Amino acid sequence: RMAVAPPSYCFVAFPPCSKDGLVVFGKNSARPRDEVQEVVYFPAADHDPGSKVECTYIEIEQAPKTHAVVLSRPSWLWGAEMGANEHGVCVANEAVVTREPASESEALLGMDLVRLGLERGATAKEALDVIVALLEEHGQGGNYYEDGNSCHSFQSAFLIVDRNEAWILETSGKYWAAEKITEGVKCICNQLSLTTKIDAEHPELRSYVRSQGWWNGDSDFNFSEVFSLGDDHLACCTGRESLEKQGGEVSAQAMIDVLRDKDSGVCVDSESFLTTASVVSVLPQDPSFPCVHYFTGTPDPSRSIFKPFIFVDDVKLVPKVQSPSFGDDDPAKKIPRFQEKPDRRHELYKAHEWARSLLENDQ
Repeated sequence: RMAVAPPSYCFVAFPPCSKDGLVVFGKNSARPRDEVQEVVYFPAADHDPGSKVECTYIEIEQAPKTHAVVLSRPSWLWGAEMGANEHGVCVANEAVVTREPASESEALLGMDLVRLGLERGATAKEALDVIVALLEEHGQGGNYYEDGNSCHSFQSAFLIVDRNEAWILETSGKYWAAEKITEGVKCICNQLSLTTKIDAEHPELRSYVRSQGWWNGDSDFNFSEVFSLGDDHLACCTGRESLEKQGGEVSAQAMIDVLRDKDSGVCVDSESFLTTASVVSVLPQDPSFPCVHYFTGTPDPSRSIFKPFIFVDDVKLVPKVQSPSFGDDDPAKKIPRFQEKPDRRHELYKAHEWARSLLENDQ
């Protein structure tokens, strides 16, 4: 078993730390080295009453209306590692390990909850409410990786951002806590980071942890201390200092530079894991300006171009960043799952591989 989730990093910078009254969001998705991530767009849609939606592993009730979304996702699953919707909401997911073992039984993946929050929430707070309600109803669980040999299951943490505020949401099973952020710089990674500043929580959170003997009810309630294994929660985000050094000048380019930084460990390039895709979103606090979302769609941001996406009336799909579809024959959909791995590379991914091989052979 892979005991430790790979170190992915999510960042947000608000004024006064960011430039020109912008909110700047960034995320590196560290995943198994050979996994392909695609960039996909789904338009807003109305759905018939009683209709269902097939997520990665389970089917749930569909919402009456879903917002337009752009997603960067591992191409074998339904949800997403990160994405944005037409209302300027951005959500990213982190796999976390807590003292509560993650469920291997198939439920909603943290990545499904990213997409569901974006499709159903017009603000960061609405997306948060959607995610925790679905967590309560359906639970989280199932294999995070396209791996037929063993199940890698995790709990989830999320960074949920809009033009005005951000929410850090951390979960363990159906229990959760969240902190609201409206200024400065914040970073989350694969460890719990919430301490005693909690702005919203599961109504039974404290009674549950008392019943488990994890908290005596007398000391301050510290979410990370209660739910972390050992002192895991004490060391986290190396990239935060890089952003704070910008001193009020965090821009899209500054965020890209942080995501490309291998020396700090923010950009992952190890034997088993790689930063397989990255995103930077720029959200003007003035609603008359559009939000701009820059996706790589390719691995290793230090060798990738961040390509802009803006929600407009008539978005043209870009097949070159979409992986081939295998329909019902997809080994991720057939039970038992993941008995083989099809070639999921899209055209941009193949071109990126070709360019990288030329560089490595000095051609």
